[in-house]
Amino acid sequence: MRTLNKLILEWAKDKGILENGTPIAQCEKTYEEVNELRCALDTDNKAEIIDALGDIYVTILIQAEMQGVKLEDCIASAYNIISKRTGKMIDGQFVKD
Repeated sequence: MRTLNKLILEWAKDKGILENGTPIAQCEKTYEEVNELRCALDTDNKAEIIDALGDIYVTILIQAEMQGVKLEDCIASAYNIISKRTGKMIDGQFVKD
């Protein structure tokens, strides 16, 4: 995964995203990719689901780089919070207490 992350960030640098992009524009790109995931889920298109999930990861990795944080640290922070969370499933979705 580290090798892929490095390649993704090199690609983002080569394309000028890291130098010329903005965090807001990158966030908008993430929204776009999440919308593509939603469309793929609606049609149960496995190939498009895989593509959208990968694209979402790429946009989030680039955002983390723009923010000067490691994505792994962000994930660890989120896990430390959710691991203590209680709640229940309602209509196919986990709802925290």
